Amino acid sequence: MSNASNGSKVALVTGGTRGIGFETVRQLAQSGVHTLLAGRDRNKAVDAALKLQGEGLPVEAITLDITDPASIDAAASEIERKFGKLDILVNNAGIIAEDRTATRPSQQSVAAWRETFDTNVFAVVATTQALLPLLQKAPAARIVNVSSILGSLALHTDPASPIYDFKAVPAYNASKSAVNSWTVHLAYELRDTPIKVNAVHPGYVKTDMNAGEGEIDVPTGAKTSVAMALVGADGPSGGYVYLGETLPW
Repeated sequence: MSNASNGSKVALVTGGTRGIGFETVRQLAQSGVHTLLAGRDRNKAVDAALKLQGEGLPVEAITLDITDPASIDAAASEIERKFGKLDILVNNAGIIAEDRTATRPSQQSVAAWRETFDTNVFAVVATTQALLPLLQKAPAARIVNVSSILGSLALHTDPASPIYDFKAVPAYNASKSAVNSWTVHLAYELRDTPIKVNAVHPGYVKTDMNAGEGEIDVPTGAKTSVAMALVGADGPSGGYVYLGETLPW
């Protein structure tokens, strides 16, 4: 069993090879957490992990395709074998399935909806379910579900809100609303345990996903995930937060 099991926390970040996920791995590792950088492509995950190891950080690669049940099971078995527990799960991986011909919500194809929900919702649930036994073996585990302000129904229905006119990708928006609902339900189930479950909005971050059109940099975009991953016993569970601010559902 790895030395990381002797005292230090172990974290897993899905979608960790680039963008917010990669920076989340870096910041968790900088805080002293032994962090597993998960990616679908083994070579990309290894390359990314080696870069952070070169910075002197406790990071290692793990292969994980969250849409593949066999891959999820293999990752869970590897974590069980090496560490015997998991202290932090950051469900960061997600997609936007673009329909470039769709200009209205009613025009987005059902195929795009299925593709989006397969990764952003069903894969998150499957990954969490598979790793929950390991999280329950940790003293006080944390689950962070990376959502988006675009999942807020309250803000989508408020003409004065900054996202009122952001209706071009309804499948993505609805998938994040579903992630929020999953967060609330899981937090309720675990309410009498030390485990905390929260949904986070990273902010409008300049990443490959939005072709660099965001408003804040990637390090700032990772801050909320890291804060909730490291939140203390007095912190929230079942929350929906951005940089310490509670967002409306």
